[in-house]
Amino acid sequence: MQINPQQVLDALKNVEDPDLKKDLVTLNMIKDLNIVDKKVSFTLELTTPACPMKDMLKNACTNAIKHFVDAEAEISINVTSRVTQPVNSNSLDQIKNIILVSSGKGGVGKSTVASNLAVTLAKDGAKVGLVDADIYGPSIPTMFDLVHAKPGAEETAEGKTKILPIEKYGIKLLSLGFFADPGQPVPWRGPMASNAVKQLFNDTNWGELDYLIVDLPPGTGDIHITITQSFPISGAVVVTTPQQVALADTHKGLAMFRMPGINIPILGVIENMSYFTPQELPDNKYYIFGKGGGQVLAERFDVPFLGEIPIIQSIAEAGDSGKPATLNQNPLLDEIFGDIASKIAQQISINNAQASN
Repeated sequence: MQINPQQVLDALKNVEDPDLKKDLVTLNMIKDLNIVDKKVSFTLELTTPACPMKDMLKNACTNAIKHFVDAEAEISINVTSRVTQPVNSNSLDQIKNIILVSSGKGGVGKSTVASNLAVTLAKDGAKVGLVDADIYGPSIPTMFDLVHAKPGAEETAEGKTKILPIEKYGIKLLSLGFFADPGQPVPWRGPMASNAVKQLFNDTNWGELDYLIVDLPPGTGDIHITITQSFPISGAVVVTTPQQVALADTHKGLAMFRMPGINIPILGVIENMSYFTPQELPDNKYYIFGKGGGQVLAERFDVPFLGEIPIIQSIAEAGDSGKPATLNQNPLLDEIFGDIASKIAQQISINNAQASN
């Protein structure tokens, strides 16, 4: 008996996206349904290429059709994604989601996390940009081996000059470090700094981006307030280390995003330098700086704990050599950063869906 499209759609209404709490048909995730005899093919369009439940949803679709329609059906599912964006994000309309990577204090590896997060999302298939807004100590030029690079420029049809970000490893990059002599200090006053950072957003031809990751300066200063109040932010990720002194400052950083007038969704806490594992003893974990601080902080603020990143020599070496560690095919790091990137993308999809309801 010929399978008809309505039978397939009715079957797929039994498959629910666990994050968005609705079925795939209602969410309009089923595209290009085609049926020839017992061969059923369609596209499953997810809300992010970094979806952690990609395989689970694909299997659930197959099982639903076999159970409710025809046990002998031959099913082919093509998985794609269309990244969602917050409602009313009118500013920077080609950039779907802006993610802030923040820390209460310096030296916790925030730029390392931002760089590897950008690389991981790009490897998943997302269109990614990375802004280095740490005006006092820009690290991104070093981490991408672009210390002496200078961005290009183009003139628009309206006669405006736009900065062209530098592309490397599939990511569009821009840093205030590109516009200053690497060996010279730049004594920025507050308003100058704020205006310079605004230019990185407003006067740049970013093209279409699913995610623009912003590496913020440490602390809770002018730059943070300027960015959070000037642009539609999808959420902030907060990086800490397990030490009490870092956690105390990170607490202030988290509290800042909850202040009236800022009120940015907190996507979660990442604990960097969580433990040390010697290469020759891969099963041993030494918690040099304390244990579980990031988890406790996340629980205190009732936000997701996104994961622990261990102290691994290759992470530091990769940053210094200008090639982020997640490009070097280290299975442990791929799993850690892959999991963190998936959780962040997942949280953004949930927030965007809730805001549109």
